[in-house]
Amino acid sequence: MRVLIMSDLEGVSGIVTWKQTEGGSPMFEEARRLYTEEINAAVRGALAAGATEIVAVDCHGAGGDWTFNSYVPELLHPECEWVAHHKWSRYTELLERGCDAALMVGMHARAGTPDGVLCHTISTVTWRNLWFNDDLVGELGINAALCGHFGCPVALVTGDEAVCRESREILGDDAVYVAVKTGLSRYSARQIPPVRARQMIEEGARAALSRPNKGRVYVPARPTAITIEVEAVDKVGQFRGRDGVEVIEPLKVRAHGNDWMEAWDRIWPQADV
Repeated sequence: MRVLIMSDLEGVSGIVTWKQTEGGSPMFEEARRLYTEEINAAVRGALAAGATEIVAVDCHGAGGDWTFNSYVPELLHPECEWVAHHKWSRYTELLERGCDAALMVGMHARAGTPDGVLCHTISTVTWRNLWFNDDLVGELGINAALCGHFGCPVALVTGDEAVCRESREILGDDAVYVAVKTGLSRYSARQIPPVRARQMIEEGARAALSRPNKGRVYVPARPTAITIEVEAVDKVGQFRGRDGVEVIEPLKVRAHGNDWMEAWDRIWPQADV
């Protein structure tokens, strides 16, 4: 059984401020250890369920040379290989070979979620809202659609209560959800201690991957429209003139494609990542 782990830092137990997520900050060193140990918990659960190949992808943009390179390598579980410093939402090698399930670890809620700890939708572009057809999604939805394009189901989502709730909107009850904290605001949370959170993640991964139906394959309806609402009018200019992309309102642009990937390539070209 091949398992892909896609991970982010903001949804990890113990993380509530931006300084914890920024490479080079004194608080970042502790945060990346907390991050790595949640990956290890998911790996242990996957192995217990019979995984034979596990690849973890660091999707956290910490800044500088830490961007997508935030795991502590010497702490990683020896049965896990990992992808570092690759373009965001563009690692597909395992998916192309045939991946049995994806585990989403440390996820955060989409922009504008009142109880979403450190909520945002792609920090480098600060999109206010993002829709796949009529589905309002965040980074979790992007990762799920990427996996779904290759027929890979999402089996597990971990993070705060808000991202678990958000994930249910597109994955329903087919995935297993593990909430390691409850947001009190964007920068505060009631949290489960890391040791216990890791136990929950390990058990969640084992349970999710032990089922005959390992989760939902999320595929936005075809043809696909991807709509983005940006935060300021000057952000719209970058989309003008792109094939298959139109400005539909002063702060909204829309890409069209025969399927999700074609529309995504138009709104998020690889050269721009």
